[in-house]
Amino acid sequence: MKPKSLIPSLLIMMIIVLQGCAPENPPQGNKTATATDAKVNELLAQLTLQEKIGQMTQVCIDVVSVTENGAIAEPHRIDTGKLRKAIVDYHAGSILNVANHCYSREHWYEIMSAIREMTEQNHCKVPVLYGIDAIHGNNYCEKATLFPQQIAMAATWNPGLMEQAASITAYETRAAAIPWNFSPVLDIGRHAAWSRLWETFGEDVFLARQMTRAIVRGYEGEDISDKYKVASCIKHYTGYGFPVSGKDRTPAWIPDNYLREYFLPTFEEAIACGAHTLMINSGEINGVPVHASHYMLTEILRNELKFEGLACSDWEDIIRLHTKHHVASTPKEAVRMAVMAGVDMSMVPYDYSFYEYLLELVKEGSVPVWRIDEAVGRILTVKVKLGLFENLFYPASDYPDFGSEKHRLASLEAARECITLLKNNDNVLPLPKNSRVLVTGFAANTMACLNGGWSHTWQGDQADRYASDKLTILEAIREAAGGQNVSWVEGTWFDSITDADRAVRQARDADYVILCLGEMAYCEQPGTIGDLSLPPAQVELANRLAATGKPVILVLTEGRPRLISAFADHMDAILMAYLPGNEGGIAIAEVLFGNVNPSGKLPYTYPSSPNALINYDHKYTERVPEVISIPQFEFGFGLSYTSFSYANLALSTSELSSTDSLRISIAVTNTGARAGKEVVQLYVSDLYASITPSVKRQRGFQKVELAPGETTTVSFVISPSELAFVNADSQWVTEPGEFEVTVGNQTERFTLTD
Repeated sequence: MKPKSLIPSLLIMMIIVLQGCAPENPPQGNKTATATDAKVNELLAQLTLQEKIGQMTQVCIDVVSVTENGAIAEPHRIDTGKLRKAIVDYHAGSILNVANHCYSREHWYEIMSAIREMTEQNHCKVPVLYGIDAIHGNNYCEKATLFPQQIAMAATWNPGLMEQAASITAYETRAAAIPWNFSPVLDIGRHAAWSRLWETFGEDVFLARQMTRAIVRGYEGEDISDKYKVASCIKHYTGYGFPVSGKDRTPAWIPDNYLREYFLPTFEEAIACGAHTLMINSGEINGVPVHASHYMLTEILRNELKFEGLACSDWEDIIRLHTKHHVASTPKEAVRMAVMAGVDMSMVPYDYSFYEYLLELVKEGSVPVWRIDEAVGRILTVKVKLGLFENLFYPASDYPDFGSEKHRLASLEAARECITLLKNNDNVLPLPKNSRVLVTGFAANTMACLNGGWSHTWQGDQADRYASDKLTILEAIREAAGGQNVSWVEGTWFDSITDADRAVRQARDADYVILCLGEMAYCEQPGTIGDLSLPPAQVELANRLAATGKPVILVLTEGRPRLISAFADHMDAILMAYLPGNEGGIAIAEVLFGNVNPSGKLPYTYPSSPNALINYDHKYTERVPEVISIPQFEFGFGLSYTSFSYANLALSTSELSSTDSLRISIAVTNTGARAGKEVVQLYVSDLYASITPSVKRQRGFQKVELAPGETTTVSFVISPSELAFVNADSQWVTEPGEFEVTVGNQTERFTLTD
């Protein structure tokens, strides 16, 4: 897509941002009216002010649940009186979440039936929009299909698999009567320590844009009223993935041109694909909380990116303008700032304070009625387009493929393609199927390490309970190699030695050691760390096993690239599995024993030291000779059990005019003895520019499958606009000059003329 020129009126916008307010008059537009618009306008004319403000209010399911002794009762059930208060008294437009439970489909239908019945008691009968974080499958519904997490899907470099996974997720989410999915995460994960890196598509804008297009199409299709589709919620707009400290919900410092080049494009892509809703970044950029920024939420999001859908806050983020960010002197002022900045719906989520404050603000004249109508119109539009007025949900019998074998196999294929072989000394992998192996390391025998957070429960720590019918890495290895050939010693827990001595003793009797290390399941702030290194206990176990002289194969299941430089050189092979989901154990075993040839590639740069957290597209000036900045593994790296060669890189011209396109071709050959998949990656370097250019930027990729000895020609076409960058004046520009093209080990140069 050709980059758009985004030219902010910086002085005016700075004033608006600091004041936290919008212009006095409603925005003008000339959008052609549709049947949806007519329905929305009809509803707006019927709703009272109180009902409109209720539509902007979102509460979590805890608020309408039965409690006992101050906690959600077990088994979880809806409190009719509390539900009446939410829907009839406060006219709540949306409910979310699961109260830290994982429900059966039957229970979801009970919840939605209770909501529908209560909605009938409102005079306009506006349906409630129910939202859930179904981020890698309908992960809060029992027996649903869980896929690899987003970072692992990015490692497949296969947008087709991403679209298929999203389509199945939409199907199974609607199968549980839920129409709104708080996914995908479109933050660009450019800080390796950030606890939500695994929810992103990694550090590269180009790869993330391709995956963005696929996931939005998979969720929404052509029509979100389709009973097999959902409304997606693109999040977290924007800059959330680049906190200075690497800690969740902490400040980001992002120059405007950097914001536009690296952090807006995925959202622009999703908006162009028709994404209907958006969730706002919980943090702040350059000292301004995004929830209070008219510049971010109106001038850029609405006026420049042309987003017309519903923009909702994240968890408690409006009140945090007062309690955390300290930009609003009172909770009431926080509500005014957020609504006038451009927030349409508040994820309050535990009370009705937002409703009460906003009602007061409108009656006082501090928030104009047009702004309420604008926000509610966007909310109603999503509800109308989802078809909720006709069918809040559909019969369970309409979803025969829920949790089916067909869906499971799709998840397995995604897990197979994400696994990335990072090291394979002397071709130690694949392992002989009759070999004696010791499996050790805490991550080997738990589903939590395969799924990570947002899996069955928020933190993902109940995965072994809810996925008890799935195979851990250990169980899958036993099935692949035969139980008699596999021994198991835990060796270490995440951060403490358990029986490492026994693991070392048993290693001496094994042909190979499969060492499973990485991270426990976590999500958001509980996953914040102060040290990117793996805990000392894991490092000690790895080094002691290596000292036995037996080949050690390291399997990593982790949400971010934890440092392994203290022992990586002593590992004979390294397999990165990321968070591959419920079928990940099987996929890992298939790769270890050669049933699957790995084809994953890293979607981020794997650092080698704590103070060398640079991305692949870093500036020339970041290469400081005195500092060790060589990564453990480069972005886009990944080995195979076969080999590929590149030859005959050809450019259609050595001088490219501003009105022409450059055609690039290269011959790729499988020079090994078995079939394999290769990701052919195209990089372009702008050798000189008006601001310091990146050393290289990815401008294309294709994943191809080749038989032994087979050669194919891979072609790319890029236009001059795809060579653009955002200059110091926050303008997209394409500057004439010399460029270098790199594909594999081949390079050629061309000149862009005026």
